[in-house]
Amino acid sequence: MNIFMNSNIEVIAYYLPQFHPIPENNSWWGQGFTEWTNVAKARPLYRSHYQPKIPADLGFYDLRNPETREDQAELARKAGIGGFCYWHYWFGNGKRLLERPFNDVLQSGAPKFPFCLGWANESWKAKVWADDGGKKDKTLVEQLYPGVEDNEHHFFSLLDAFRDSRYIRIEGKPFFLIYKPFQFAEIKGFLAEWNALAKEVGLSDGFHFVAQIDNAEQKDILEGYGFSAFVYAPRLLAAYWRQSKTTRLISKIKRVMRGTPLIIDYALAVEGFVDNEEDGLENVMPTIIPNWDHSPRSGNRAVVLDNSTPDLFRNNVRAAMNSVKHKRNCNKIIMLKSWNEWGEGNYMEPDLKFGTGYIEALRLELENWE
Repeated sequence: MNIFMNSNIEVIAYYLPQFHPIPENNSWWGQGFTEWTNVAKARPLYRSHYQPKIPADLGFYDLRNPETREDQAELARKAGIGGFCYWHYWFGNGKRLLERPFNDVLQSGAPKFPFCLGWANESWKAKVWADDGGKKDKTLVEQLYPGVEDNEHHFFSLLDAFRDSRYIRIEGKPFFLIYKPFQFAEIKGFLAEWNALAKEVGLSDGFHFVAQIDNAEQKDILEGYGFSAFVYAPRLLAAYWRQSKTTRLISKIKRVMRGTPLIIDYALAVEGFVDNEEDGLENVMPTIIPNWDHSPRSGNRAVVLDNSTPDLFRNNVRAAMNSVKHKRNCNKIIMLKSWNEWGEGNYMEPDLKFGTGYIEALRLELENWE
């Protein structure tokens, strides 16, 4: 079934499947570790810092619970969200992690809510102390690209999903996002191989491949490889450089002297979330971001967008809608980062401070669109 073929603007929300224990996380971080572990222990790092962020309506949920997944879908419908883009982890040689929530959705047939997949193709690393007292990255799981046979194994492991009537298709093609395309040296061959496999099994139109990019030059290269659409990585630091030299200097002093994170006002940051590089380009999808605060994971090394509110978020939504309203119907797509990235502070789910405020903000903007 084709999805997103009417004249409405459609929103696809990234969905993190981290909220359930797995043996690997138990081994690395302690028994029962999930994303909630970091979220719950977060503390304010400066006077007005909104931490910890505590979930309201859904509580500290476990994604192995089907009722939770149904409740998430119902809230997303109320927001006007058209589907979830589940983050998918395939590390090569058949190695997957955090696959259970999506597999349960697929096998149970519920919730009856559109979905697609985004391949988070990067190694998992952790910061560890080095002998010299500094910090270095320790690889927990390495992202590998073993070659043609592994690409085929990867494809057939997801074939039931691609055939599911809920899977998001753009002009008949399954929507499949790749997070780090330039980290995959043979990405061009991978796209060609998957398109060929798709046609062999009856997905005759191949894939609608989407790449996350950093700049227009990357877009031009990847278009030649066979990507259909693009989404820019969040430009959080662009707002930092738009601040005055005095403001940046004060910020640096606070980071050094007080150990505060890099703080950027959300009202300033939101101005750069949708810019001229996206305006008018048919195959570039804008991104909306309700907030950002990486401090539950990174402490004072984090980037924090300060003073976000549902009303300010509406400005981001409105700018994104204006950037796609003149596009063909199949390209009137906005990516939402994210539905439930609580550890990064970008989530739509209700919390104790704002309740369903961000959900209502998105719903109102979508309803008011003409």
